[in-house]
Amino acid sequence: MAFQRFGRVAVMGLMAASVCVAQQPGEGAGEVAAKSAWLTLTAGQKGEVMQFAEPYKDYLRHAKSAMLSEAELERLARGAGFAEYISAAQVKPGARLIIKNRGRAALFVVVGTDPIESGSRMVGSHEDSPHINLKSRPVIDAPGSMALLKTMPYGGIKRYQWANLPMALVGHIDTVDGRHIEVSIGFGAGEPVFVIADAAPHSDSQLRSRTYTTVFGGEEMNPVIGSIPGEKSTVAAEVMTALRARYKIHDEDLVSSELELVPATQPADVGIDGGLTGSWGQDDKLSAYTSVRALLDVKGTPKKTAMAYVTNFEETGSVNNTGAGSDFLDMAFTTLLDAQGKPATALGVRTAMRNAAVLSADCNDGVNPIFPGNSENSNSAVLGYGVTVKKYGAGFDPNSEFEARVLRVLDENHIAWQTQTPKVDVGGGGTIGGFLSRRNMEVLDIGIPLLSMHSTYEMSSKVDLWSYYRFMKAFYTME
Repeated sequence: MAFQRFGRVAVMGLMAASVCVAQQPGEGAGEVAAKSAWLTLTAGQKGEVMQFAEPYKDYLRHAKSAMLSEAELERLARGAGFAEYISAAQVKPGARLIIKNRGRAALFVVVGTDPIESGSRMVGSHEDSPHINLKSRPVIDAPGSMALLKTMPYGGIKRYQWANLPMALVGHIDTVDGRHIEVSIGFGAGEPVFVIADAAPHSDSQLRSRTYTTVFGGEEMNPVIGSIPGEKSTVAAEVMTALRARYKIHDEDLVSSELELVPATQPADVGIDGGLTGSWGQDDKLSAYTSVRALLDVKGTPKKTAMAYVTNFEETGSVNNTGAGSDFLDMAFTTLLDAQGKPATALGVRTAMRNAAVLSADCNDGVNPIFPGNSENSNSAVLGYGVTVKKYGAGFDPNSEFEARVLRVLDENHIAWQTQTPKVDVGGGGTIGGFLSRRNMEVLDIGIPLLSMHSTYEMSSKVDLWSYYRFMKAFYTME
């Protein structure tokens, strides 16, 4: 979720009573929800919840960037019978297709029996997460006989959290001679990691007046990449020599690279009961995974075409040609309509979008057990209490008629749910929903809560993840 995006920050006047599907009239007055979703599970369901988290954790082990996430989702889709769209002849009821967008975004489609112009069911999400990018000329010499990497923070991060943290370097380099070189350093056994050095408490008196958000300045987020000088060369020169030899590149090839630093950690269960999943990147790879996984598990041929739209760059405003602000989705709808037997017209595409029912899926902040005052108790989402229905007010919510249809899906499928409205004047966030509703689609923002959101190690509830998946799967076949 983009931090304080689309103006959903200060003006949030429409309040929503927080509800769980298990709540009965008169129960839990003034509480966030009546009952934890864990308490509604049968023994068999609890085992299913725990098992469902395992392939999700495996996905997170591979999805260390938007591009790597896309590759893993496509691999899963192909294993479930999906094929890349290459011809209009493929578009027929029951077809399972992948319409790709430069390896960083995609539309996964199960074609229904009804014409797409008559309506569709879409879940939109994003697969980029806060991280640290490298500058074009990244390697510099620094005091203390060190070589550092010059960086640019990506997305809303608390910079101090990234100091003293083992980080891995992932991404790729595209060279002028046509080579595409994958880069991954820091996850393999015995591989080096990269660390931003903090000041020792023995010598940091001049830094102690810094505030919570300025512990590290933007130009201080520079991890160590080397420390051994040459007989006649600096540490930075030695590092560049090693990079040239390792990847057979020239210095200018780093300009045409996409390299990012991410925590060199792996997913794990959190808590002795194993009820939480901890990992970097869950916002919003969690929604990307569940939306695609739910679509893969749709059985047979739905009446309405079902789609999982996975985007990039949401954390910086859904920019670029792989973000939700691009025309890719318009092109994809045009392609599908045109393949269904008649030339697609501008009016036909707009009608198809007008008739589309959409969930904008993005994680949200959960009530923090240490800082509960950051949340508004009666309307804030709690880990373990199910799917979040987000309410913002100020024109950001869908029509109530559409929202009622979606709530009916939750209730009829006995899926635990709750609501989320941020505390007024305190904070908020945004999703890709604004870009979709701008196309005249009917869009509801949904999610599940996280602890330590936008940090180097976020936590989600396994029962929320399972509920989220079940909700999306039911939505894809919503009448």
